Amino acid sequence: MSTLKNNKKKTAIRGLGAALMGFAGWVVLLVVFGMIDPNILKINNILNLLRSMAKYLLVGVGQSVILITGNIDLSIGSVVAMSAMISATLMSKGFSIIIALLVALAACLVVGLINGVLVGKFKLPPFIATLGTMFCARGVAYMANGNRNTDAISTGLGKEAGDAFQNFFYYGKTVGIYNAFWIAFIIFLAVFFIMSKTRTGRHIYAIGSNVEAAKLSGVNVFMTTTKTYLISAFCSFVVGLILAGQAGMGNMEAGNSYEMYGVAAGVIGGMSPLGGTGLLLGTLAGAGVWQTLENGLGIIGAPVGIQRIVIGLIVTGAVLFDVVVRQGVGSKKKAK
Repeated sequence: MSTLKNNKKKTAIRGLGAALMGFAGWVVLLVVFGMIDPNILKINNILNLLRSMAKYLLVGVGQSVILITGNIDLSIGSVVAMSAMISATLMSKGFSIIIALLVALAACLVVGLINGVLVGKFKLPPFIATLGTMFCARGVAYMANGNRNTDAISTGLGKEAGDAFQNFFYYGKTVGIYNAFWIAFIIFLAVFFIMSKTRTGRHIYAIGSNVEAAKLSGVNVFMTTTKTYLISAFCSFVVGLILAGQAGMGNMEAGNSYEMYGVAAGVIGGMSPLGGTGLLLGTLAGAGVWQTLENGLGIIGAPVGIQRIVIGLIVTGAVLFDVVVRQGVGSKKKAK
């Protein structure tokens, strides 16, 4: 157990450095975009930026926890769509908000459980396992309302209840900041606590560092892997509700490419796709960088193609930096 703690301290130091670099990059982006167009730094735009950032933060948290184990979850975007479609379909047909949310949550957690079993128990490559569940979950999203988008949730709930749902998950504010951001930030803090202060967090890092050594240290790899996929499924569930609250309905195409947005948020913030390193604090910075790039490039009128190229270059550069650093550390150890 002491070995696990020592490994975690080493990865924490490196992860903190990467997170600080991510926050520094976020500040630089805000300053640069603010110099180009001062409207970017106006309070209304900053509040909208934080609200839009919420979905990237949540999928980033879910994906980052899995990346730390050296795995990946390609089903995130489809689970987001499944959450939005199931919950919105039930609400538009008159079911209560609580029942709609519980059914959608159960469906999302089932996908997370299946991912955990396939990867942790049957040792399927995570890319293949979650690729399969990605298609299945997207199929469920399509079937939830008979292969069409849902009606407005207010048609079943009534205007008052429908507005309450939308305000809670997207349009409402608490202490001047949109609820969507508060929801994402509270979940971020909860998962951050799990990763930094609990045995489960130590086990997740141990698996990513060296799965065989983790087994010898008494780590239940199957259970720990399953927990990471359940966390990811829960985060995707909440993102689905945020998107349903934003649109006031369910969209079958909701969540497209969100699994990659999660990877981008994590990697930009210092998560290693090779596993074992990174702090969720960096994912917060990565989500901020991603949303600021998207927001800033959009406001200054950059074509969508340019936006994607810039973000792609940043993600590639972050991964390349991680590989170079790892190779440098490895060569120093061999020299000793």
